[in-house]
Amino acid sequence: MFENLSDRLERSFKILKGQGTITEINVAETLKDVRRALLDADVNYKIAKQFTDTVKQKAMGQNVLKSVKPSQMMIKIVHDELTELMGGQKVDINIKTNPSVILIAGLQGSGKTTFSGKLAKHLKTKRGKNPLLVACDVYRPAAIEQLKVLGTQVEVPVYTEEDSKSPVEIAKNSVKEAKKNGYDIVIIDTAGRLAVDEEMMTEIASVKSAVNPHEILFVVDSMTGQDAVNTALEFNNRIDFNGVVLTKLDGDTRGGAALSIKSVVNKPIKFISAGEKMDAIDIFYPERMTDRILGMGDIVSLVERAQEQFDEDQAKQLQKKIVKDQFDFNDFVAQIQQIKKMGNMKDLMSMIPGVGKAVKDLDIDDDAFKSIEAIIYSMTPAERSNPSLLNGSRRKRIADGSGTSVAEINRLLKQFEDTKKIMKMAAKGGNMSKLQTRR
Repeated sequence: MFENLSDRLERSFKILKGQGTITEINVAETLKDVRRALLDADVNYKIAKQFTDTVKQKAMGQNVLKSVKPSQMMIKIVHDELTELMGGQKVDINIKTNPSVILIAGLQGSGKTTFSGKLAKHLKTKRGKNPLLVACDVYRPAAIEQLKVLGTQVEVPVYTEEDSKSPVEIAKNSVKEAKKNGYDIVIIDTAGRLAVDEEMMTEIASVKSAVNPHEILFVVDSMTGQDAVNTALEFNNRIDFNGVVLTKLDGDTRGGAALSIKSVVNKPIKFISAGEKMDAIDIFYPERMTDRILGMGDIVSLVERAQEQFDEDQAKQLQKKIVKDQFDFNDFVAQIQQIKKMGNMKDLMSMIPGVGKAVKDLDIDDDAFKSIEAIIYSMTPAERSNPSLLNGSRRKRIADGSGTSVAEINRLLKQFEDTKKIMKMAAKGGNMSKLQTRR
């Protein structure tokens, strides 16, 4: 997402490079290009114009800052205004009541059911909650079955009433079920339509009245651009939702919905979602999204993902092994498993400042570690624990067993030895624990 916008904005800022001061002429030139970039990204025209007018006003007031290059000053102003455009700061989901009822709304195909499963897993694993999923889409074929499958994947029960065709009654009964069995979160997945219609709006308004939800989340397919914003406006006028969820951010989308929706609807984006995996859900941080749009990476999110997979006791044991020169292939493959759990490799690399642009056109396979794992698992337990045993004949056997070549085995052994040296230096210098603490 935002790749084209990022490229266009970068080109716009180049207009100011080499300029000694910010002037009305070079600012106007730059912002004309910025406005085009925003419109190409499917941002509402009124919002794009208002945005560039605000940036111009602020830029012209920065003439006194002679020590800062004009292009850097403009990037700073655009960064601050983009962040403000998307909400300024993150807004948390309201789950203070027990049980908290969360109503999921949106059009058919927006990703409501998948998001419901993701949200259940997020609240269970990261907030320590005990959620109950509720199947209130009684129209779409296999909708109930889909939610059951997702519930099994995330290990969250699903409340259904196979014989009932009344979403209002199902929703009301699910809240009773939650109170009776100690569930502290009720996530109600409602029906959608291919377009906004009166029947759908009346139904979801009735469900809202019946259960009085503490949080209503409007799920929108970010690939639909301005149509998503218009749909959000219609839904908000009828059910007054609390927040927006942007799905399918991994698709070929121009990003206009993310940049426009807060200003048009005046409701915060609370979650973003990409991909089908159940852990592909993130809390929306406007400043972090701005950093990524402007090619600054998102190191904070990267560190947070690392922390989620980090085990402090394991790290202490690992540090002791490294200091004693006992780090082996069992430890090496364990570290690979932790990295894999952090998510999509290309997405992770794009969070590193300066790397996002370099990898955007590369086809980075999520199975990048597959051959390394195949090599390690083709070793005997003794070889994994004591790599010095790996002579020529053993390397040939491992290459045959893993479907690789002896050259690849040699390359991995060199990487392993280099990794050991770096980790040993860090551990001896006391930096290992500091690095882990930062993570």
